[in-house]
Amino acid sequence: MTDQQTPDLSYEEAREELVEVVRRLESGGTGLEDSLALWERGERLAAICQQWLDGARQRLDAALATDEAAERAAGDTAEA
Repeated sequence: MTDQQTPDLSYEEAREELVEVVRRLESGGTGLEDSLALWERGERLAAICQQWLDGARQRLDAALATDEAAERAAGDTAEA
């Protein structure tokens, strides 16, 4: 998955699976290979969650910038 691709999982799906991975790792009882596989899956899931959060932040920043530009334009019009 690259930064430009949409993740296959929704944020909620990735987060839910990540919580389960962490629970399994914290509970112990898995062998080394299984633990490493879980850790690697957790890293991928965390990256997917971060990608969704970064995208949400970009959308929020863009919306705020649009609102600020509209307010400035309205202020310029009122002054004229």
